[in-house]
Order: sequence, then structure tokens, then C-alpha cells
Amino acid sequence: MFLSFCIFIVFCAYTSSHPRLIEKDHLSVDFPVCSRDCWGAVPSKDTRPLNKPVPYVIIHHTAIPTVCNTTTQCMRDMRSMQKYHNSLGWGDIGYHFCVGGDGVAYEGRGWNVIGIHAGPANKLSIGICLIGDWRVETPPAEQLATTKKLLSTGVEMGAISSDYKLIGHNQAMTTECPGGALLEEISTWDNYHPGHVNFRELNKQTKF
Repeated sequence: MFLSFCIFIVFCAYTSSHPRLIEKDHLSVDFPVCSRDCWGAVPSKDTRPLNKPVPYVIIHHTAIPTVCNTTTQCMRDMRSMQKYHNSLGWGDIGYHFCVGGDGVAYEGRGWNVIGIHAGPANKLSIGICLIGDWRVETPPAEQLATTKKLLSTGVEMGAISSDYKLIGHNQAMTTECPGGALLEEISTWDNYHPGHVNFRELNKQTKF
């Protein structure tokens, strides 16, 4: 049973079904986190710093790969996504964090680096991806619960503004992501912001 783990710097070993997380640093969380070392990330080639706290959090789905229900499968999917995103010239996996159907949060770019996940919104947001296709089905309860805890932790750490706006990817760009079922779900969450957000205009108004 997972009790309290550090989200800031986490090192993990793993068995075939669960990451084993070792607490380190000062901030503890009550959900499982798999660090980049844990899932086998290759070193990032894009480490531009993110100005924090960010005012937006953008929710994504993968569509492909579909939902992963074991930690072994989710780690494999993380490596596959990083390889694909690197082939696009992004320098790393695009998302800051991904959450699997196993209820584990997988570290992507982490809290401190600009992501590549929503075009003009990248410098103003944290991107969290729920692994799976959520156009019709809603993600498992454990996956949703970990996502909510990840949001709260981001606020507590000062990475996400306390009055942040939560939106789906399709509120920033023309896309089906994060899927209709997931968008309907997050529309009931705290800090959800309805409607389209013009990030190109916001970028003009923001000093980076």
C-alpha cells in the first residue's frame, strides 16, 4: 500500500507490477510516482526552464497508446511516447506528467521545464496526460484520483498557481483531445475553465 512518497525527486525500483518508490527530499505525497529513471527515460535534449507558477493546466489523452493497466505496460508506453516525440524533434516526451490506468503518476518533463503539448499554450501551462482513449469511456477512478492529487501537489509546490484554470487540450487547439468523456469529467472539477482560451493573445500580454 502506498502511503507517503516524495514527488520532487523520486527514485524507484520496480517489480513486474508495481513501482517501489523511495522517499527523498521534503515534500511527501499520498500517491505513487514513477520517476524518469523508473520508467527508463533517455536524457532530455530540451530543458528550457518554465516560469512558475503557471496559470493553466491542460489535460490530454493519448488515444494511442490505449489505457495501460499494469505498471510494466505503462512504463513501456512512456518509453514509446518519448521515442515518438523525439522523432518529431521535440527533444523529450512532450507532457509534464502522464497518469496510467494503474493509478501511478509517471514523470515526463516534470515541474520545471517547458513542455511541448499544446502549441502556443506551452509556456503558460503544465500538461498532464491520462494514458488511454477517452472519447467515449471515462478513465478508471484510480487514474482520475491520482490526477487530482497531482494537481493539488503542483499547487502546494508552487509550480501551479493557486487560482489556476483547468482546461482540455481542445480548448486551446483544434483537436479531439482529451476526448469527450474525459472533458465532461474534468468539467466537474475545481478550477475548470469553460470555453476557448486564446493563448496567442495571452503570450503577447505575458513577460517571459
